[in-house]
Amino acid sequence: MTLIQAILLGIVQGLTEFIPISSTAHLVLASRVLGLSLNPEQLTASIAVIQLGTLIAVLVYFAADIWNISIAFVRDHVKLLTSGRQGPGVSGLSHEAMLGWLIVIGSLPVAVVGLLFKKQIEGTFTKNLWVIATMMVVVALLLALAEAVGKKQRQMKDLGVKDALIVGFAQCLALIPGSSRSGSTIMGGLFAGEARDTAARFSFLLSIPAIAASGLLEMKEALHRLPQGSLTALAVGTIISGIVGYLSIWFLIRYLRTHTTGVFIGYRLIVGAAILLLLFMGRITPL
Repeated sequence: MTLIQAILLGIVQGLTEFIPISSTAHLVLASRVLGLSLNPEQLTASIAVIQLGTLIAVLVYFAADIWNISIAFVRDHVKLLTSGRQGPGVSGLSHEAMLGWLIVIGSLPVAVVGLLFKKQIEGTFTKNLWVIATMMVVVALLLALAEAVGKKQRQMKDLGVKDALIVGFAQCLALIPGSSRSGSTIMGGLFAGEARDTAARFSFLLSIPAIAASGLLEMKEALHRLPQGSLTALAVGTIISGIVGYLSIWFLIRYLRTHTTGVFIGYRLIVGAAILLLLFMGRITPL
């Protein structure tokens, strides 16, 4: 992987990780256009490492929220254990502390499914354009349905265990290439009745454990799998993905306050249909 290739992959990752159009789909397509000579395992490792840049982006953007959640989580549990007195919430936990639990609960489904299907995720299945294009279309239709039936009223203060479970299981779709982590989780949030910007905000907070786990797990394997000399370029690509990812978060949250996800649904349908047509015509190969 050259420096230019890594920078371009970083830009693609930063743009598509949080905007609901599937980062994996675009990274696989970009890797073909750029002519990366990586096998499926090496490409998976490279993508996971570059994702760490977008992890840094979400940590920086939500630094205040993460700090407040962490402090409240520790403080409220210490109070419960030492005094047995309840705090402001029904369970004795503040909203911030409960949000910490919701992130934990929402992260469990994708952690279990991801570990069970680790070999398939790292293999050729997740690079197959038939799968990617199909899921681009399927999730677009599900997102359109969520837009149509979702009440879009619930705010961050209204989130509960039901939201964590619905969004958490929706995040499992992201393990199938072409689905999009943000697309799947925002879709789940809309089905749960969350406002669009709330669904996006919770989606991004919920992405922290998932991106961290996949990136750090693949980091060790990437050191052994990637060709010698690729790590410096990969580090630059990771930094670029972090900068672009921060701007993508800023844009999407503000955009969804006053707009629907319609433009992303349309984009997914067009790109997915175009890839399927090219595959049917034999213009491109699935792998």
